Amino acid sequence: MTEPSRLRQFSLLAVAIAVAAACGGGGQPAAEPADDGTVVLTADRVVDGRGGVLEGHGVAVRDGRIVAVAPAADLPAGERHDFPGGTILPGLIDTHVHLSWHFGEDGKLARGSAPETEAMHAVENGIRMLEAGFTTVQSLGAPVDGPVRDAVNRGVVPGPRIITTLGQLSARTGGADELVAEVNRLADAGADAIKIFASESIRVGGGPTLSQGELDAACGAANERGLRTLVHAHGPVSAARASRAGCTTIEHGALLDQETLDLLAANGTFYDPNTYLIFQNYFENKDRYLGIGNYTEEGFAAMESGMVRAMETFGMALATGGLKIVFGTDAVAGAHGQNAREAVARVEEGGQDPADVVVGLTSLAAESLGLGDEIGTLAEGYAADLVVVDGDPATDIGALQRVRLVMRDGRIHPTR
Repeated sequence: MTEPSRLRQFSLLAVAIAVAAACGGGGQPAAEPADDGTVVLTADRVVDGRGGVLEGHGVAVRDGRIVAVAPAADLPAGERHDFPGGTILPGLIDTHVHLSWHFGEDGKLARGSAPETEAMHAVENGIRMLEAGFTTVQSLGAPVDGPVRDAVNRGVVPGPRIITTLGQLSARTGGADELVAEVNRLADAGADAIKIFASESIRVGGGPTLSQGELDAACGAANERGLRTLVHAHGPVSAARASRAGCTTIEHGALLDQETLDLLAANGTFYDPNTYLIFQNYFENKDRYLGIGNYTEEGFAAMESGMVRAMETFGMALATGGLKIVFGTDAVAGAHGQNAREAVARVEEGGQDPADVVVGLTSLAAESLGLGDEIGTLAEGYAADLVVVDGDPATDIGALQRVRLVMRDGRIHPTR
């Protein structure tokens, strides 16, 4: 590693630590486990993330793992936290965020910020999402995500479990050979997955941009390296090509038809529709985006019609047997920490059963990340990533916005 590279990584880490301290809510420390190493949480019910609801149960945690899920009277002794009226469920998972996106000093969307500035905002945005109950996020993704991910993993700064692509592939990357080379470069750099743009933005029509051969090459190379592939594909052609290429997940898919949804289900391709928050956040912050890149008046008009179509497509997806619908928001500047609004909209506007939404943002999301044996489920041996909410999200999805406690790897963190 060159000396400038060392200095750059040190700078990123130093800024991240500073931001974490600034975001700590007046220096409120995270709670430490009891001396015997066991922390016990009880509530009216436990939602296990796989569709099960256990009334009058609680969870015991030791050394960052779940050691028991049992009736409250049968739990071991330990530092106890009781939440009458509450629900314990797995830490929430957002499979599509952009960790470092932020607004600049002028209030507008920042582009091309210095890496240390991006790192600062990535840490801040991560803390916002953690405080809102999201203990794992997948960032699709920028190089700066890597040092921030590693700092969080070392326990230097608080934050959710971060999975990142470190960058993305697109038609501008080049042809099949260049796409394969970029997959290998990102894999060597430590990417957890590969992001591929296979279609245009919905703001300019969402048409396909990569051929079948190019997607075969890119997703094939990623599969050889043991990496999942997340494919930006709005329309039927791009999504079908990606599914046939063995790619892992279709992102967005706002313009899909029934034939393509059936193909995704048959191939076991995950579907991550971003139905609400990405659009609503843009509308609420229009003045902060307008005039930057393809954020034009025409682009916003396309998003308005696209939001309607996306929800219609979501309804079709819900009726498609065997389709694995996961939870992702495409959270960008302005949306971090508001991720649960997507869940509420999927129920109230999209008609999804709230219990299915919970599965989609816990165990099924974990499965799509290749972490189904580690997170997303409340069971003995799983990582102690937990959230406690006021109410029952399996019947009232709005409960996800009433967070009372967040635990990540057995450590309790402050909530908003």
